Amino acid sequence: MKLGRVVRPTPDGPRARIVAVQPDTERVIDLAQAYALTLQRSGAEPERASKIARSIFPSSMAAAIGGGDVFLDAAHEALGAADDASLPLLEVQWCAAVDSPVIRDGLTFSQHIVNFSEKVAHALPNPNIYKIPGYFKGSTATVYGHNEEIPYPDFTDAFDYELEIGYIVGRRGRNLTPDDAFDHVFGITIFNDFSARDVQGAEMAIGMGPQKCKDFAYGIGPWITTMDEVSSIEGLTGSVRVNGELWSSCVAEDMVYTPAELVAYVSIADYLQPGDIIGSGTLGFGSGLELGKTLSPGDVVELELESVGTLRSPISKTREKAPWWPEPRPYPFEVQDVN
Repeated sequence: MKLGRVVRPTPDGPRARIVAVQPDTERVIDLAQAYALTLQRSGAEPERASKIARSIFPSSMAAAIGGGDVFLDAAHEALGAADDASLPLLEVQWCAAVDSPVIRDGLTFSQHIVNFSEKVAHALPNPNIYKIPGYFKGSTATVYGHNEEIPYPDFTDAFDYELEIGYIVGRRGRNLTPDDAFDHVFGITIFNDFSARDVQGAEMAIGMGPQKCKDFAYGIGPWITTMDEVSSIEGLTGSVRVNGELWSSCVAEDMVYTPAELVAYVSIADYLQPGDIIGSGTLGFGSGLELGKTLSPGDVVELELESVGTLRSPISKTREKAPWWPEPRPYPFEVQDVN
């Protein structure tokens, strides 16, 4: 099943609604509405049916996934009333497919690792990459869905995209092993880890991980494909188009650590929570950096991933200027001449 979130008008203002997505018939099904109808057909009073349906299908995808098997079972049952609760696929307003409690982003694919190291450091990859599955944590406040406009921050002149697979956690877990880690994965989506490359170098040199170079935007969508429809992560194909032009084709292959190893490592001495997203790391040639290209205001980025779909991200035509930016401080130490 493919599940996403769209924005619909309500008496209390616009609200996110969970939908089942049927690309072949170009429609989405409002699952709360459809499930309420199935309950009414079984004898439930309309008001009570609506309350039950909204408790199973709230605005939050993370909360819905936390419902466990009840959520998916009800979603399948709701499809019995799909014809009376459907909306045209091309006319809905999307939001991020999941409102994750935690965003984590990994590093997996060797081709991207090598390409990145050559472009940025003009050197071989850091040996530590091959010792443990690295990842960082990102802001959950700046997530964008399909067709949502992405701000262009004024502090960068090297705006980049990154095509990744997003693993959506389905149930709570801690101290997992690679053998059971993917039993905790609900499905996959497209994760676009936008980057400000010219800011990234200075931030990473501090040694505390990425900050403004990443946290201005994360693209998540267009929807989630549940794991029963994904035969294997390895071998999935993807592509990048900018303004309709094909920039690159990608394959999920040549992994330093497997998806199961990455998810298991994240869970060590920590908890996975329903709705968490774990980015796979960028597929080889899945970023502009690897191609010597950057995005400009007004560009439209389309990331396609086999088994999921296409995440379309229009970039703002104007730059968003911050009201303040820190001034560099004098370096208080004498620089030693090593020659």
